[in-house]
Amino acid sequence: MDRPQPQDRAAYAHISTITTRWMDNDIYGHVNNVTYYSYFDTAVNRYLIEAGVLDIHGGDVIGLVIETHCNYFAPLAFPKNVDAAIRVAHIGKSSVRYEIGLFDEGQEMSAASGHFVHVYVDRETRRPAVLSDAFVQVLKSLQVA
Repeated sequence: MDRPQPQDRAAYAHISTITTRWMDNDIYGHVNNVTYYSYFDTAVNRYLIEAGVLDIHGGDVIGLVIETHCNYFAPLAFPKNVDAAIRVAHIGKSSVRYEIGLFDEGQEMSAASGHFVHVYVDRETRRPAVLSDAFVQVLKSLQVA
C-alpha cells in the first residue's frame, strides 16, 4: 500500500478559512489531532448551510458521520488561520463521502488530508433519507474530475 501524501489546493473544489483558537493547541504547541475532525465538520457543514441545503436547527434531514479518517503531514498551530478545502468523492442515495484537506495559511500542500462519510437521515426516525435533487446538485458542484 502506498503511503498517503499531502494534496495540493487545486485538488479541491472549495476552500474556506477557519480561525484557530488558543484552546486548539495541545501541550506540544500544535493543534491537537482531534481538533482536525472538528475542522472537517465545520468546513462541510458551513458550505452546505450557506448553499441553502442544510438546516441544522429545523430541517427534516440531518447528517450523521459513520466513517472518518485523517492523515497528518505537518503541524498546524494557533494563532494562524487554516484553509479547509473540500470535495465530494461519492454521492449515494442517502450518503456522501467528503474529502478534506487542511492547509496552513499560505501553504500549497495540505498539512492534513482526510475524509468522512455522512449518512443523511430523517431527524425524527433516524432512518436514511434520500437526498433531494437540490442537495445532489450542490454536492455535484463539489466533485473534482
